[in-house]
Amino acid sequence: MKPDSAQPARAPRRNAPPREAVLAAAMSTIAERGLAGLTMAGLGRTVGMSSGHLLYYFRSKDELLLQTLEWSEASLGDRRRALLGRDGPVRERLRAYVDLYVPVAPRDPHWTLWLEVWNRSQNAGPPERERQSAIERAWHRDLVALFAEGVSRGEFRPLDADRVATRTRALLDGFSVQLAVGLPTPDRATVLEHVDEYLTELVES
Repeated sequence: MKPDSAQPARAPRRNAPPREAVLAAAMSTIAERGLAGLTMAGLGRTVGMSSGHLLYYFRSKDELLLQTLEWSEASLGDRRRALLGRDGPVRERLRAYVDLYVPVAPRDPHWTLWLEVWNRSQNAGPPERERQSAIERAWHRDLVALFAEGVSRGEFRPLDADRVATRTRALLDGFSVQLAVGLPTPDRATVLEHVDEYLTELVES
């Protein structure tokens, strides 16, 4: 028997835009005006919803940001799998992975989201931290698989794929944060050059 305190689920508004439309609008706002330009009231005006209804669906701005990141990552995950599933040398696919990982330019909206989610995760609960970790694990698994394939095909020297992937992602994160926040140096081309030199020495030495 249902407890007296249980309340029936509220039906969603019939005229509410699809969730993906809200997340796409949030991402577009971040790309155009930065994270500071993303407010619940402003986003509500863009998608034709009140800020109160946005809070009903997303509960908080933190949850909106995390869901926007998950939505963006789903698209990036599709692109990553397509790149890594191509034929050809593993080294070329490793370069494609790095190119997809590194921010395109300062204030890259995807990396802007990551930086804010990382910052807010200090006060996040275990469920939110696990969702963030799940995204990171997907990138890590794909990189481990690349290194392992390179070794198995004889293209790379013998190495511990998991440990090497951990160090490589730490390098990529460090450079990516510098690019995303707009530090004057190094630029993206220089970052890609540094990473390529590191990986060449790593897999060929």
